[in-house]
Amino acid sequence: MTDPNSILHEMNDRSREVFRVLVESYLDTGGPVGSRTLTRSLNEKLSAATVRNVMQDLEYLGLLDSPHVSAGRIPTQTGLRLFVDGLLQTGDPARGDLDKINSTLDDQSGDMSTMLDRVGAVLSGVTQGASLVLTPKHETELRHIEFVSLAHDRALVVLVFSDGHVENRLFTPPLGQTPSSMRVAANFLNALIEGRTLSQVRKDFQVEINKRRQEIDTLAQSMIESGLAAWDATDADDARLIVRGRSNLLSDDGAPEELDKIRELFDDLERKRDIAEFLQLTEDGEGVRIFIGSENKLFSLSGSSLVVSPYMNADQKIIGAVGVIGPTRLNYGRIVPIVDYTAQLVGKILSDR
Repeated sequence: MTDPNSILHEMNDRSREVFRVLVESYLDTGGPVGSRTLTRSLNEKLSAATVRNVMQDLEYLGLLDSPHVSAGRIPTQTGLRLFVDGLLQTGDPARGDLDKINSTLDDQSGDMSTMLDRVGAVLSGVTQGASLVLTPKHETELRHIEFVSLAHDRALVVLVFSDGHVENRLFTPPLGQTPSSMRVAANFLNALIEGRTLSQVRKDFQVEINKRRQEIDTLAQSMIESGLAAWDATDADDARLIVRGRSNLLSDDGAPEELDKIRELFDDLERKRDIAEFLQLTEDGEGVRIFIGSENKLFSLSGSSLVVSPYMNADQKIIGAVGVIGPTRLNYGRIVPIVDYTAQLVGKILSDR
């Protein structure tokens, strides 16, 4: 397959201008663009026949498509990628968008989860898309661990962090659990956690058990393993994704088959299916990234686009991400600076905290 960027360099000025104006018109209206529409928007005065010839050449290159006979053209996924990579122009977010984002995040009451939930709400509201917010892993040192029996086959492990944050999770305790074994397991872990984060405890607890095996019986050991398994890496990452504004993509004017695909996308996000795909996006480099249609496994079925940007802590380490999902005809020139600005603002707020 020919590299789309090499196609751009080989195109003459006239072809580039026709292509740019056509894509911008499509992103604005969502419909096919005809030659007569283009002649009114081009800087260079060209006849409709000349424009049609250029459009035919662009279609031959795989950059445009004709949805109906004798209709206008729309950009293909390859064409959109070429436009985004080579011709997209972005500036600062509009003043009104900035005011909405700033006013929402000026309120720093509540904990970090509450603040990031507000980030998701304002992003979906400003962009009229659906927002994704990947929250940071909680790496604060642990203060206390407790096991709570709820039934013979159900228990709760409660973690209290040094910053006051509390998390709890259900798990299936080992057969034959007793109040005594739960106390022994909790006491063992509480002696182990001082000055350590959850990930450090996960890493070290088996070594500690082997060193101090005489202090803990098999049942208590199984209780510890079951409780910590409730915080394995996948589950911990699942809990970190906030999705807001899905109704923006499920309007009644969409085709039924398209709405079904979008619903399935959100079902996948709810079930955290392929969540590693989204997590990976935050680790592949700084700055805003744009994924169009099938370029990303998680969004390929729905034909949606994702604009995503990581945010960093005070040490310039990537700890999370914010993003916007929408149709492939997103107004990328507007959405990209909004996502970029929001990610930088979130990073600053978290660093200040």
